[in-house]
Amino acid sequence: MLSTAGRTAYDADLDLFRDQVRKFFDKELYPHLDRWEEAGIVDRDFWKAYGAAGLLCPQVPAEYGGLGLDYRYNAVIGEELSYAGSSAGVTLQSDITVDYIINYGSEEQKQRLLPGMVSGEIITAIAMTEPGTGSDLQGVKTTAIRDGNHYVLNGSKTYITNGQNADVVIVVAKTDPSLGSKGISLILVERGTQGFERGRNLDKVGQNSADTSELFFNDVRVPITNCLGEEGRGFAYLMNQLAQERLQIAIAGQAGAQRAFDEAVKFTKDRKAFGQSIFDFQNTRFTLAALKAKLQAGWAHLDWAIARHVAGKLDAAEASAAKLFHTELQWEACDIALQLHGGAGYMNEYPIARLWRDARVQRIYGGTSEIMKEVVARSI
Repeated sequence: MLSTAGRTAYDADLDLFRDQVRKFFDKELYPHLDRWEEAGIVDRDFWKAYGAAGLLCPQVPAEYGGLGLDYRYNAVIGEELSYAGSSAGVTLQSDITVDYIINYGSEEQKQRLLPGMVSGEIITAIAMTEPGTGSDLQGVKTTAIRDGNHYVLNGSKTYITNGQNADVVIVVAKTDPSLGSKGISLILVERGTQGFERGRNLDKVGQNSADTSELFFNDVRVPITNCLGEEGRGFAYLMNQLAQERLQIAIAGQAGAQRAFDEAVKFTKDRKAFGQSIFDFQNTRFTLAALKAKLQAGWAHLDWAIARHVAGKLDAAEASAAKLFHTELQWEACDIALQLHGGAGYMNEYPIARLWRDARVQRIYGGTSEIMKEVVARSI
C-alpha cells in the first residue's frame, strides 16, 4: 500500500477518497491486470465500472454529469493507478483529453461528450504524434482542409494511447499548412466515420495493457462544427494543456518509483544469501537508503507542484522540471530495484519486471527528458 504519511497536498476528504479508490482497485483492477497485459487492451466494462465509481474525469462540472472536483482528486487516482502497476489509459482521459473539451469545447460538444466521458461510455484519445513527427508538433503533416461545411482529413498518426478503444479522437491537424503553428487546429473524429481506420495494436516494450495504435485518415469528412475551439488555435491549446499533462506523468513517475522501492525492500528482506538476508548487506542498505532520501525529496516536491497547479500557478518550465525529475527518478528506482532482485528481477512473474518495462517510456512521451531540459533551460 502506498504510504501517504506526512503528505501536504491532501486533507481528510481526499484520504477518504483514496480509500474508495483502493477498494475499487482491489475489486475491479488487480484481478484483471495479468489478463489485460496478455490481451494488450483493457476491457470496456472496466471503463464503465470506473465511471460508475466516480473515478473518471472528476473535475467535470456537475451540469455535465461530473463531480466538479479539483485536480487533487485526479492526482490521488493517478498515484494509486501507477502504484498498482497498471497502464490503463484512464488517466489520459481524466487528466488530458477531458480538459480540452471543458476548456475549448462548444456547448454542444460539452453536452454531447462530457457525460459519456464521465460514465465511461465514451473513450477518448488525442492524436498528436506522426510517423515522422514526435516532440515537434509544428511539423505535423496531417491536414484538415475546408470543403464547404466540412473538413477533409488526410494523414496518419502513431503511438496513440487508447487508439483501439477510442470512440472520439482529438486529431491535431493543419487547417492551413501555409501558416505553420498558427495553422494547426484540433478536430474531433468519431468512431465509424468513413475513411477513419485503425491500424494494429502496437507491440511495445512495456505498458502492454494500454492499447496503443496507428490511426489513418483517408479523405475523412467531418462537419466544421467538429473543430474544437477556434480554427488555427490548436497549437496554443496544446501548449496551454501541457503543464497538466506533464504533471500527470510526474505523479505516475513518483508513485511508480515508490512501488519499485517497496518491492525491493520486501524482496531483499525475504531473500537469503550467505547466511543472511540480502537487505543486511551494507551495499543493499546503503543503496536503498540513498534511494529513500531521493523519494522523500520527490514526494515533497510533488506535493508542492500539485498545490501550485491547483492554485493555477504551475508554469510550463516548472511542470517540465517535475516531469524530468520524477520520471528519471522512476527509472533509477526501477533499475536499482530490479538489480537488487538479481535473476528473479528478470522474470515476468515478479512485479518489478513489469514496473521496469513500463517505466521506460515515461522519459519519452509527453516530451522527452531532453526536451524537458530544453524547456527548463529557456526559463533560466
